Parts: sequence; structure tokens; C-alpha cells
Amino acid sequence: MGHIRPSCCNICTPAVLRIRHIGTATAGGHMRLTTLLSHHLQSRQRRPAPHRCTAIRQVANMTATKRKIPMSSAKPVKKAKVEVLDYHLTPSVKDADAETQWPAPKAAIKRAREIIVECANSRKTTVIVPDKDADGLSAGAILRHTLLLLGLPKDSIHVHLLAKGNNVHSDHERSNIAALSPSYIFLVDLGSRAAPPIIPTEHVGLVIDHHHATEQDFPQNSEHITACHSPPVATSSLLTYHLCEALHSEVASKCDWLCIVGTHGDLGNTLKWEHPFPDMRATFNKYTKKTLNDVVSLVNAPRRTATYDVKSAWDSLAETAEPASVLRSHRLLAARAEVNAEVERCTHTAPQFSPDGKIAVFKIASESQVHPVIATRWSGHLQSKALEIVLCANSGYIPGKVNFSCRVPRCARGRDPPVDIIQSLRAYASLPDPSLQQDGQDTTTAETLPLLERLGDDFARGHVQASGGIVSSHQFDELMRIMQIGVKRPKDKDSGPSQPKQKQIDPGQKNTLATYFNKS
Repeated sequence: MGHIRPSCCNICTPAVLRIRHIGTATAGGHMRLTTLLSHHLQSRQRRPAPHRCTAIRQVANMTATKRKIPMSSAKPVKKAKVEVLDYHLTPSVKDADAETQWPAPKAAIKRAREIIVECANSRKTTVIVPDKDADGLSAGAILRHTLLLLGLPKDSIHVHLLAKGNNVHSDHERSNIAALSPSYIFLVDLGSRAAPPIIPTEHVGLVIDHHHATEQDFPQNSEHITACHSPPVATSSLLTYHLCEALHSEVASKCDWLCIVGTHGDLGNTLKWEHPFPDMRATFNKYTKKTLNDVVSLVNAPRRTATYDVKSAWDSLAETAEPASVLRSHRLLAARAEVNAEVERCTHTAPQFSPDGKIAVFKIASESQVHPVIATRWSGHLQSKALEIVLCANSGYIPGKVNFSCRVPRCARGRDPPVDIIQSLRAYASLPDPSLQQDGQDTTTAETLPLLERLGDDFARGHVQASGGIVSSHQFDELMRIMQIGVKRPKDKDSGPSQPKQKQIDPGQKNTLATYFNKS
């Protein structure tokens, strides 16, 4: 800035000097400068136009060029975008012949097809036990259509739907299946575990699944085919479609849309149907992607309602030849509206975190099975470098029990090593209960340790990135204590209270109040 030019009156120059002093010497100068300008203009408003001062223009220029503290020369660090590999690009494994092992080992595929053909040719009583979601019901419908095409009489096929809160290995369900006196039993998309024979009488049992399991995690005297060790892991409906398509020429035209509905039900509707997945472009052109995705949401709704009307979903898939008819089901539409309302009611629950930030827990109480939906929804929204597991626990689904679902958040899906929910849950359940340790003394007994062995077979089931369980209320409370959910991380004793930010003046500013008055 140079010297102040002669102004048009003896009022303007003092005003400019005063304003310039305020603007350079105080942080709040800009606000006060505006006020002084306003007062000065009021004092000059009666003067003739030619005498209105040029000092005002000088002040305007001064404020426009007033120096500010420069920002750091370093560019602000942008938050790294989480890159999630497209599902179909998941590295595959090779079999003994150095060929891609997909969607399951060749020997298992061959044997499963043999059992399906033998079942159709036997014309004996057959029971299909599918899971209750879009994937399980679609897989069961594909298998049923195939058996009918292969010649098995319709009245020889029975479909058994599990009761709310039950699994196929419970005594109640095994008794109901045995009452049908089946010669062939197909367990579809139910997960698996080491267990006694499905029923005590002679039968041929085949487990078709894709949930995480070892070679020992299957019922005795049964055979199995699983996709869990052949990435990218196929859904049960896709695996069943792959098995059945080769058995009859009409399977593809009748069941292609069921394959998509089931697969989108588990893997989402953004899945790219590229190698090794089959080419489904003709199916999407025939039915449209929107129609098929709407079917997914409708078929998934009944099993989430408090009434657990899974039969309506099964009937809509098994008794129709085209998906558009599913969209007209009043029972399915009502179920979806009920579930959407319940999700909206429960989804705004505030989360609690573990001290290290690795686990976020949402606790709800609902008679509807909305906890998996809420866990999935929040896993796409929560962002944290530490977060590994999003857990939603529902204490109202089954009296005395807590049903919980876990998901890997989107921000953690690209980490190396990958997050394994099943292993993490088991590791936490192996730790002692902090409430039983007082003053450094472990007061636990053999009857209370370890929690993992007391949780049973309904804990940490499913997939490594989408797991959960069903446990008693007091066991879940113990698990929360072990995880220290809601416990804040202790502050560092050496760190004092945070210091307030000090106002700074640019050290490189040459035009200061002192230098200004020294100018000649």
C-alpha cells in the first residue's frame, strides 16, 4: 500500500487512517471496518456529488487486497477411496488337472447330478428342504422343476419349510421330515454342520450349499456339494442351476430367471454376470433387470415378517412360469410394506463401539427379522480405518434369545489380510469375561469357561463376511462385555487438555502498522 492520496475533505482522511489501523491491527477489523464505512457514508450523504471522497474507494481497494495468513503449501490429503474388487474377479482355484474349479469340484458336481437323476428315475418319495430366503427358495424351485422335467411324479415331491427360529438339525424338524418317509432328501442352502443322519431311517441325502464349512461339517451318511471352496463363491441357486441345466434341455428356459433372483438375493443386484458366471443377457432382455430385482425384494419379505409366512414366497416361485406374476401377489406386497416400515423404525438406532473401534453394535427389539437388513445397510455407510465388523442384535425375534447378524463394512472389504467374521467371533468368545476378573485376580471357574464352548452350534455360522448367530440373552450380554462394547478408550495420562487455537498473523506480512507510519 502507498501513501493515502489527498482526499476531498478533511473528514475522509482521518476515517481512512482509523479504518486502516483497525484492519491491520485486529482480527475483527473487517467487521468494524464495515461499520465505520457505513457511519462515514452517512456523514457524507448531504455533500454534493463532486465532493464525495475518493478515500472510500481507497478503503475498498485496501480491504480487497488485505493479506491473509497463507494456507500450508502442502495439498490437503484426500480420503482414499475404497476399491472393492468386482465379485466375479475374485481369484479362482485350480483343480488337480490345472483347470478352474468352479462352481464346485468336478467330482462333487458329477456325483450330485447322478443323485438327482437316480431320484427322478426311482419315482420314490422325495423331500426338498430349502432355506427361507430368495437364494434358498429359488434353488429349491430349480431342483423341483428339474425333477419334474426328468419324470418324477408331482405327488412324490414334498417341500418342507422350517419353522421360525429352527434349523434342520433340531429334533422337531427331523421328526417332521421323517414323518414323510422319504427315500431322497435334499437340503438346499441351509448351511451345514457335523450332525447325526438327517433322519434315522434309510435314505439318500444330498446337501447343496455354499456357506462356509469343512469336510466334517455335514450330517452323517449324507453326500454334499458345496461352492464355499471354489471362489468366486456361487450362490446355492447358481450352483443348483449349474447342476440341473445339463440334465434337461428345458431347464435353462424355465429356470434361468430363478437363478438370477436367487443370486441377486445373496450377492446384490450390482453383480456383473461375467466369466466364470454364466451369460444371462438373454434372460435380462426377456424379463428386464428391474422386474427380477423387484421379485427378489418381494420373495425375501415374508420370512422377515413377524408371521413368518414363508409359504407364500415359496408358492409364488414354485407355481409360476414367469416372474411378472410374482409382482402381483397381494401377500408378498403386504409383507414387503410391513418389513419396510419395521426397518425404518429400527434403523435409526445409535451404535455403540468397542474401545478400539473395530466393532459397531446396533441393538434393536423387533419380532421381524430385520437385523440382517440393518447390519447390511449400516455396513455401507459407516466409515473408519479401524472398523471391521458391523453387528446388529435383535432381542425381540425369539423370546429369551438374541439373533444377531454381522457384516464386513464396505470400508474394510479391501484389507489385507481380509476380515474374517467367523474367526473374529470365535476369538472373542474364547476370551475371559472381564467382569469375573477383579483386582487382577481371575475368579472364573471351570463351569463358566470358555464362552465359546457354551454357545453351541448356532454361533458364528454362515460366511466369513456375513455371519451371525442365535444365543441366549445372558450369553450375548457376556459376549458384549468381552468385546467391551460401549466402553470408552482410556485417555492417555500424559496428554493434557487440548490447547485452544491461537490467532496468528502472517509472519511474511511487510505492511504493518509500524512500517506504515515510518513511510515518508
